[in-house]
Amino acid sequence: MYNVVFYEKAKKSLDKFPSDLKERVFSVLERIKLKPFHFVKRKEGSPYFIVRIGEYRAILDINQKESVIYIIEIGHRKNIYS
Repeated sequence: MYNVVFYEKAKKSLDKFPSDLKERVFSVLERIKLKPFHFVKRKEGSPYFIVRIGEYRAILDINQKESVIYIIEIGHRKNIYS
């Protein structure tokens, strides 16, 4: 099982979300902790990965050697890709 670590930018974004959206985010993160590569796809032109959370996206970095998933950024899909 992988551990999840939030970057400061992701924590700040998550704090602004309503409670029901936070629950969805944590639900998805619990799921990807077991098999991260089954639920994510590679971000084009980047070494990072993206996981879908409804209309929101989380940008991740996965360190297989240390079994850690770093949450870099979370936001609405219209803003996250820029």
